[in-house]
Amino acid sequence: MRRWRKTRTGLSGSGPGALHKTARRRRLLQRITNMIHLLIAGALVAALYVVLVETLFKKSKCKGTADMTGKTAIITGGNTGIGKATALDLAGRGVRVILACRNQKKAESAINDIKKATGSNDILFMELDLGSFKSVRAFAENFLKSESKLDLLINNAGLVADGRTEDGFGIEFGVNHLGHFLLTCLLLDRLKESPAARVVTLSSMAYRWGKIDFDSLVTTKDLGSGRYSWQFFQAYCNSKLCNVLFTHELAKRLKGTNVTCYSVHPGVVKTELSRNVSLWQKVFIEPVARLLFLDPKTGAQTTLHCAVQEGIEHLSGRYFSCCTVEEVCAKAKDDAVAKKLWEVSERLSGLL
Repeated sequence: MRRWRKTRTGLSGSGPGALHKTARRRRLLQRITNMIHLLIAGALVAALYVVLVETLFKKSKCKGTADMTGKTAIITGGNTGIGKATALDLAGRGVRVILACRNQKKAESAINDIKKATGSNDILFMELDLGSFKSVRAFAENFLKSESKLDLLINNAGLVADGRTEDGFGIEFGVNHLGHFLLTCLLLDRLKESPAARVVTLSSMAYRWGKIDFDSLVTTKDLGSGRYSWQFFQAYCNSKLCNVLFTHELAKRLKGTNVTCYSVHPGVVKTELSRNVSLWQKVFIEPVARLLFLDPKTGAQTTLHCAVQEGIEHLSGRYFSCCTVEEVCAKAKDDAVAKKLWEVSERLSGLL
């Protein structure tokens, strides 16, 4: 009986040796399955990377070759990031560049860098704080007294932050839109004296998530506020919608003159724009920024396209991304809203 059982066990393949082989097969199968899963995950990550690089983080190149020698440009926030990269390129093309910014030390450092890179000495600093109407007016007065011409106004400066301007406005609405609105209006007459002047205002694809509540704006002097990051990011989106609408309306008011204007999405660029976000957000953003975000030189290309490209005058008032004109959503080209924003901005900035 005992011998029969052994034979049966051996015949049935359920002895210790067979069990060991089965276990090894299972482990091997599990390893193969895990490897396949890793390969699939890797392929998906690679595919996502390619999609992001070709869409959200797509690169472009300004191909404009117009002679810019002797022209004068103002660049707000020109001491760092996209503004500095724009200033460097324009200085290399023979443009007289005024860096309009708050921090003189950073501006002087940027000027030294640009001079070394281009050999141009025609770069200077003029103090401008877009969060102060007094400063904006002082800058305009100083510029109009000291400079005889203006061919390019590049409204580049911007921020993502919480707080209030010197005049009590929400800081994103006040700096990103209202300060630039006042500056542009104060310099329009000088721009009109140029044979062919342009105003380029940096917006963002974030305008798509923006909204404008005029009742709230009048009562709170802001388009959104709150202590949480998502709240002041919403306020940022609102201010970027203002930039597009401002350009839309400005083009209508400049019709028949030699001044054209454009709004720009520079791409998702690694700059100091988010310097005011919380530490935990920086911990999350930094690795993604290093891997995917555009560098400032690449981010400046669409601005440069709108500043120097010939033959785009008929596209005045339009929105550009990746050096190409792009259609905006309905709320960003609403004539009535754009006109109302202009009129409200005139009152808030003291132009009326």
